[in-house]
Amino acid sequence: MSNFLRKNAWVIGLSILLALLLIVTKMIQPSFGASGLESVARAALPFAFATAGMAVVVIVGGIDLSVASIMAVCAVTAAFLMERMASVPALFIVLGAGLAMGLINGALIVLTRVPDIVVTLAMLFVWEGVALLILDSPGGKTAPWIQEIIRDGFLVDWLPKALILLSVCTALIWGPIRRSKLGLSIYATGSDERAAFRSGVFVGRTKIIAYGICGLFCALGGLSLAALTGIGEPVPGPYLMASVAAVVLGGVVLGGGKGGLIGPIIAVFILRIIRTILTLMAVDPNVTTIIEGTIMVAVVMLGTAATMRGAKT
Repeated sequence: MSNFLRKNAWVIGLSILLALLLIVTKMIQPSFGASGLESVARAALPFAFATAGMAVVVIVGGIDLSVASIMAVCAVTAAFLMERMASVPALFIVLGAGLAMGLINGALIVLTRVPDIVVTLAMLFVWEGVALLILDSPGGKTAPWIQEIIRDGFLVDWLPKALILLSVCTALIWGPIRRSKLGLSIYATGSDERAAFRSGVFVGRTKIIAYGICGLFCALGGLSLAALTGIGEPVPGPYLMASVAAVVLGGVVLGGGKGGLIGPIIAVFILRIIRTILTLMAVDPNVTTIIEGTIMVAVVMLGTAATMRGAKT
């Protein structure tokens, strides 16, 4: 038991912080209840998928600045296709597109040996252009059943459908990988790329697959975004910096090799609840944006400092 608590101390601490923030929210707004929780979960869903994808890439020792653009491509692709063809094939096409974009990012990084931050920054603009080619303005239409999966409240009391969808998708994608040979290779590569290579890990292939997993999570984020709005939005949302902040706050080391997906996803809800609290306190939206940005920058700076300190020791 003590070993479990020691290994999961950060995640447990985040869970306690989230619970305290929910209590604060209830104190500020006594009417905040199941419907408020459902609203928070629904709004956090695209953000959580983007963060899950970013977490996998950071664990392998990289970073992907194009997550929001990949989400935008997947959102407009879903809205464009579902208006013109059966929704189920369109769904699989979108998932395949997200996976392919992630694999392309990873392959470019591995084959060119250009730093990931440079490659993914360039691909950010490429995927933005692709999204605008598909739909140059918000439009299209997502299938009603996909919208209902997220919008129709609760499956059981106090358990939003959006939260169930997030948990199931994350478990199906990351669960089998986490304890597999691939999962061990991802952590080994992020921890020490050279040592992993000497141990027989196919480092390049592992990195490419990790970016592919990120792309798949981004596809789910794009689908959830399209489901929430009912249309495709070609302009990327503010998910990049927020996802990096949530990853670091969630306990993933920026240098790679340590962390998981549960902590970053809890961090997503913490950041979302903070925004809700500021809104309920009638804080000016511009001030709210400044506070959120300050929190994100502070979290990333602390994470970077911790990584540099760990590297020195």
